[in-house]
Amino acid sequence: MGLKERIESGEAILAVVGLGYVGLPLAVEMARAGHRVIGIDISDEKVGLVNAGTSYIPDVPAADLAPLVTSGTLSATTDSAAIAGADAVAICVPTPLNEMKEPDVSFMVAAARGITPHLRPGMLVTLESTTYPGTTEEVIQPILEESGLTVGEDLFIAFSPERVDPGNPVYQTRNTPRIVGGVTPACTTHAVALYSRYIDTVVPVSSTRVAEMTKLLENTFRGVNIALVNELLMLCERMGINIWEVIEAAKTKPFGFMPFYPGPGLGGHCIPVDPFYLSWKAREYDFRTEFIDLSGRINQNMPYYVITRLMDAMNHHRKPLAGSRVLMLGVAYKPDIDDMRESPAIRVAELLLEKDADLVYHDPYVPEFLVRGGAVEQVELTEESVRAADVVLVITAHRAVDYEMVVRNSQLVFDTRNALAGYSDGHVVRL
Repeated sequence: MGLKERIESGEAILAVVGLGYVGLPLAVEMARAGHRVIGIDISDEKVGLVNAGTSYIPDVPAADLAPLVTSGTLSATTDSAAIAGADAVAICVPTPLNEMKEPDVSFMVAAARGITPHLRPGMLVTLESTTYPGTTEEVIQPILEESGLTVGEDLFIAFSPERVDPGNPVYQTRNTPRIVGGVTPACTTHAVALYSRYIDTVVPVSSTRVAEMTKLLENTFRGVNIALVNELLMLCERMGINIWEVIEAAKTKPFGFMPFYPGPGLGGHCIPVDPFYLSWKAREYDFRTEFIDLSGRINQNMPYYVITRLMDAMNHHRKPLAGSRVLMLGVAYKPDIDDMRESPAIRVAELLLEKDADLVYHDPYVPEFLVRGGAVEQVELTEESVRAADVVLVITAHRAVDYEMVVRNSQLVFDTRNALAGYSDGHVVRL
């Protein structure tokens, strides 16, 4: 029986390398579709939790994970040799930037090198990690070809970018359409057959490069538009116009407008990172992505702008920032999740500490907040802790927070997310 037939019959054994925000939800959907799934991760802790049926990803309820583990459908290991028993492997590892804002593909390379010794004829390898156009064919394919297999004949390689939106109650792994592009038409055919087993809508494209660029377009689109509204925020502040009211009015137009919102900076793994992948790759072609680079600079400047506005608000209330207690409210990168990846709260906190603020934080989802220089103390959100703060700085608008209590007991609130839109008290200042 060939690979495509094994996939379509549900007999194919699947492996997922990397059991994080992308890999674990993917492994669960694969297993729920009836496949035997092997999860592989370098973390002993993650592997132990998965094998105990305990989820560490909020979007994967333990009630979904545990039965799959108990039945033997899903298991985890740190041993990459387990790939030898799989028919298809999905690489779901991090793709960060280095200190120079250049792509760090070391995790992908390590994953590919771990896979290669265990490849056999008739296997499919898909890459889901967001990266620059050309990575699949220029970086990953040569490593996999060290196995001696021929791509498109007895080894199939494809790129299918993850589209995870942590905390989204509507769109999750299965019902979010997937783009799939193979190195050859045969690669695409096999990858489409596989993803169609556990993704509702699969969209094939002509190449891995198209698939890679598609993901970068999606996230660059968001980054550019957020930069636009961040710049308009700064203009509206000088003009005495409420940008939040402007956005609410503009979004009443039923066509030709999509609302984006300003804030203290970009967060999450994708939007703050992906445009830099594209800018870096563009230089290989003697091309400068000036529009994208400008957007990146505007968004990167937002934590500094927040500090400037905060200091202005405190000065108006006769308070210096140095020595004042700042209660940072919310540090995750978006509401109602525990994800700290690239959270703007990190840079804002570092700037506050550099200016000798007495910084504490509260976040119901994040038990530990580490920044350059050490850990920030977490406090319970009580009337006493709010009264003790010279200013409450809202960075993430978690819905579980009692904002009415915060307004009632605070000396000053600086709101970067319009979480206090319904409050007009004089001590509430909005970004």
